[in-house]
Amino acid sequence: MGLVCRVVEEAGISTVCLSTGRDLTEQVKPPRSLFMNFPMGNNFGAPADVEMQTRILRRSLQMVEEVETGGVLVDWEETWPKEFEYFTGRRKSAS
Repeated sequence: MGLVCRVVEEAGISTVCLSTGRDLTEQVKPPRSLFMNFPMGNNFGAPADVEMQTRILRRSLQMVEEVETGGVLVDWEETWPKEFEYFTGRRKSAS
């Protein structure tokens, strides 16, 4: 998605990439990124959590106004309400 953001920016349209993969976002360096330490696919927060979704949208739009230097990555300050674990691609060994 970050590469798409860069192409869209080159066309003169401001973008903000909402990311749940910080390491990849750091490598691609979209023009503006907001990293959420949330499970993949939940970039705007939990389903039906309209209040959090609204806060995320407002922060994203605020970044369009604030960020003037490309490649800026901001960490979202709120945490996911439940504990979760990313699948690393490796199975845990049965001990």
